[in-house]
Amino acid sequence: MKEPFAGDVPLIKKWLTAIRPWALPASTMPVLFGTSLAVLADGAPLRAGRFLLALAAMVILHSAANMLSDVYDFRLGLDREVTPVSGAVVRGWLSMRAVTTAAVVFFLLGSGLGLVLVALVGRELLYLGVAGVAIGLFYTALKSHALGDLAVFLNFGILGALGAWVVQAGRVSWLPVVWTVPMALLVSAILHANNWRDMLSDREHRVRTMASLLGDKMSLVYYGFLIFAPFALVLGLILAPRAFSGLGPSMPWSFLIILLALPQALRLWARARRRRTPRQPMDFVVLDGATARLNLTFGLLCTIALWLDRLFVLAL
Repeated sequence: MKEPFAGDVPLIKKWLTAIRPWALPASTMPVLFGTSLAVLADGAPLRAGRFLLALAAMVILHSAANMLSDVYDFRLGLDREVTPVSGAVVRGWLSMRAVTTAAVVFFLLGSGLGLVLVALVGRELLYLGVAGVAIGLFYTALKSHALGDLAVFLNFGILGALGAWVVQAGRVSWLPVVWTVPMALLVSAILHANNWRDMLSDREHRVRTMASLLGDKMSLVYYGFLIFAPFALVLGLILAPRAFSGLGPSMPWSFLIILLALPQALRLWARARRRRTPRQPMDFVVLDGATARLNLTFGLLCTIALWLDRLFVLAL
């Protein structure tokens, strides 16, 4: 894939490529969902200013992790071929030093916003924030030891939603943890699609990911689990607490709206199965980006479900 000369590329495009904004919904959806859950399920007052601070901190920290990951992959020789989802370093648009410096600045800025929220909310948020920043800083090492999927599951799923809940409600709860698991699995699916594509290169450089450990066939099975299990889990969270007492609050029936995203998941599954004979040359290469769109759709539908349930209750 031929790239334009760096001098011909607008500066803003270079940095947007380094930040990878297409991946940001993976981290912002849990914040939106956790905030809505605290307000609608717990009755917390909506603190719009705190929500915007939390959202900004998550976007900045996620961008920092993206940039640091690109530098790490390029330095190890994992990313040398340019693809549509490549960062600015491998394209030769920005130097490793510039992107590393920007990542450090972003980590400091995002952490600063987090400390402002800690001062407003309390110590509970500090523990969650420290855990999130630590995972972001050491993500590249975690990824190399087959812990990348778990890292994004926690950071861009569970911790994001729980942190947003705490920002609004001022206390910790298991509700956002349990109800965010379906979305968190889809975030892991995004990373797995990326690692599955890069499996051979990772093996050559002795980088262990879930994809490289599982191999091609089992990676397909694992990918199928990650994109379909969220639908089964939501159905379980709707039905199980109604059938068995003591399991906690049940998801509202409005969450059945997530089934609107099932055809999208089925198309991704078909694309994954055709990875060796794709209909379009880049179908498998950009599977991670397509999976990110499923995650966005699913997350938005989950959030809409909360508001639909509130409207239904008010209508009664």
